[in-house]
Amino acid sequence: MRSATTLLSKPWTWSFFGAAFVFILAISFTGGVGAADMITTALSLAVFTIVVGLGQMMVITLGPGNVDLSLPANIGLASAVSMTLMNGSDSLVAVGLLAALGCGLAIGIANYLMIRALGIPPIVATLSSSFVVQSMDIAYGRGLQIKPPPGFADFINLQIGGVPVSAILVILLSAGVALLLRRTAYGRSVLAVGQNARAALFAGIAVERTRAATYALCGMLGGLDGALLAGYFRGANVDIGNEYLLSSIAVVVIGGTSVAGGKANVPGILGASLFLVLLLTMLNTFGVSAGVRLVATGLVIAAVVIAAGNRGLTDPDPG
Repeated sequence: MRSATTLLSKPWTWSFFGAAFVFILAISFTGGVGAADMITTALSLAVFTIVVGLGQMMVITLGPGNVDLSLPANIGLASAVSMTLMNGSDSLVAVGLLAALGCGLAIGIANYLMIRALGIPPIVATLSSSFVVQSMDIAYGRGLQIKPPPGFADFINLQIGGVPVSAILVILLSAGVALLLRRTAYGRSVLAVGQNARAALFAGIAVERTRAATYALCGMLGGLDGALLAGYFRGANVDIGNEYLLSSIAVVVIGGTSVAGGKANVPGILGASLFLVLLLTMLNTFGVSAGVRLVATGLVIAAVVIAAGNRGLTDPDPG
């Protein structure tokens, strides 16, 4: 009984409960038809939200006001750059992926430099950066017709027993991020800076170096996501990352990461991403309009956060 109570006290558990509840509602409406396909599709699409969610989580963990609003533009530009360099050849996949990571890294560093050098809030700096990057993306990627290498596209869509290989890989990536936070000096520095930047500075932590590395890491994950999305949807698109602005923040909050900083919750990102994808799938299944979907999504997200008791906003436990 105590173990069940302890489990329920973890904010990330509510994201999984929400995902299970939405799934049950959806299959009840369809009479169970297509349940396996729904899970497979949800796992495939959740991968992309998880990747950007992990990056956004790291930035938000730095403390109040830290957020990266340039992710959608970053994703769009990286998708175009990676597809151009791959040029439809499987032998150039590694080059394209490295270019996507490099593109995201450059954007992440630029975001930090704007925050640091100009002394402006991160929300303003990254929003301004997104406009610049989006302009570059439009000039570079508008009308781009290059398809991804067939082997790369097939791998992104590959399934084993109905389970997407990309979902397995992103779980491994999430485990790596969790280890990074718990077991490395950098991860502990991120948590310390988020809890109290001044105290972290007095403790000898390189606060600005930690912030720079975190924005760079977030940018790289955004760039990687752009390449993966282009492979999944078999082509780059200027607007391919648009939906990940709010969703990347939503999964962080729903998953139990503290918006006040100092607490990162990796398991919650997984559950919240699956929850959001299943919610959208359910609403599409019900045939509701776009406006109703937005309202319903907002209400359900609020309900999940309230059900979790907002523990994720205040509890400094990094689990």
